[in-house]
Amino acid sequence: MMIKQLSQCALLTLAAVALPALAKTQVVTLGTGTPVTNPERVGSATAVVYNDKAYLFDIGPGAVHRTIQAAANGLPQLHPTKIENLFITHLHSDHILDYAELASTLWWRRDNQISVFGPKGIQAMTEGYYEMLQVDLDLRLHGLQPVKDPELYKTKVTEYEHGGWVFQDGDVTIEAFDVPHGDIEPAFGYKITTPDKTVVISGDTGYSEKLIEMAKGVDILVHEVINDEALKKVSPVWHNYHSQAHTPAAELAKVANAAQPGLLVLTHLLFYAEPVESTADQVREHYDGKVVLANDLDVFE
Repeated sequence: MMIKQLSQCALLTLAAVALPALAKTQVVTLGTGTPVTNPERVGSATAVVYNDKAYLFDIGPGAVHRTIQAAANGLPQLHPTKIENLFITHLHSDHILDYAELASTLWWRRDNQISVFGPKGIQAMTEGYYEMLQVDLDLRLHGLQPVKDPELYKTKVTEYEHGGWVFQDGDVTIEAFDVPHGDIEPAFGYKITTPDKTVVISGDTGYSEKLIEMAKGVDILVHEVINDEALKKVSPVWHNYHSQAHTPAAELAKVANAAQPGLLVLTHLLFYAEPVESTADQVREHYDGKVVLANDLDVFE
């Protein structure tokens, strides 16, 4: 297995990144941030690119701009007009706030509607998107602008109350499974299987035996994490919340030791005032496999 990490800086430096001839599947950490705002990390979004298609997981604030950057730097499958499948892990704001932007960006140039899969509540969110942009949509649909298909601003929503469902698209299989994320239910993780890779994306989760089961032996595990030292320093109320809703670095090492992925990619990085790099060091203290602290626009293959 070949693993490539391109930082945001490197991606912006390279005018075009040619897809390696033998690499069909790529994992792109478009957004690695959290609700704790950070100028270098936008909201949660991860893409799996296989041949000419991109499968997008979450669409946090700023993620659409990252898709445009990725498309300009060798991954045209990630241009907003090319994305056809969006999977939502859960409905926290830092995972969904760019939903309307993705659906409405140049929708009149799309070839197909976006299909959206995830927890119950997405349809109501979609209706809110239509209502928010009612004036804009009316102008584009009934004004001077040419529109080839007046239905393309709409998304096709499929909602689920529990994990266990499977999406199949040719050689690509995506399995949804339940993960524990505090008091929000449902919250999903996803396992993606292509002819050359297996990938698990945790979503936001506490320690999960189900996730370990799904991630055993995968090529790449993309997992959220909270810095151990940061967790010690928050107030008791926040400590209680984070302990149930997220995975501390030491516990993530236990997950990785049980699952033994080819590569562990850390994302959704909660580190507060601690050095972000120390989060990976804390995982490595208890796990000797390959660990990478993801940045926005990193590519792994």
